[in-house]
Amino acid sequence: MGGLDQVAAVAGRARGLPPVHLWHPAHCGEIDIVIRRDGLWMHEGTPIGREALVRLFSTVLRLDPDGYHLVTPAEKLRITVEDAPFLAVRLDWVGPEDRQALRFTTNVGEVVEAGPEHGLRVESDPDTGEPAPYLHVRRGLEARLTRPVFYELVELAQPRATPEGRVFGVSSNGAWWPVAPPEAA
Repeated sequence: MGGLDQVAAVAGRARGLPPVHLWHPAHCGEIDIVIRRDGLWMHEGTPIGREALVRLFSTVLRLDPDGYHLVTPAEKLRITVEDAPFLAVRLDWVGPEDRQALRFTTNVGEVVEAGPEHGLRVESDPDTGEPAPYLHVRRGLEARLTRPVFYELVELAQPRATPEGRVFGVSSNGAWWPVAPPEAA
């Protein structure tokens, strides 16, 4: 059994997320899988059309210092990720306002509540100033917030005074993150 078959077999047996951080297989290689910026998973230039297969592969995805890999106990196969491996496609505000939580759903069905373990960050394109917002999902893997989700997040933002000026941000599970650059004081 090789490559994709082995990854699918191991991922298919797993309940929840497998312990990929504990797997250190001796055999390493590359597989022609690309996760495009728009969230589409491609294999050898063709979209992977089976959503269940993409979800399975997402459970054995790991970020190592040398890049993204699909990992099983027997194999570690490098793949290409154009931006972030996941997209945050839904945002729900849950809980009472004094203990609000921002709950995100990714394009592979993973649900993540922003908080100290799952931080938000917003990068800005140096040329255009366009924001690129991200949510930490697990073990260094991030989801880029889709434009509609980011707009929802910005609508929830509240101002805070900082030494740099007034900053709009959001809080969730006791943590706070800026979602826009500071306004001049």
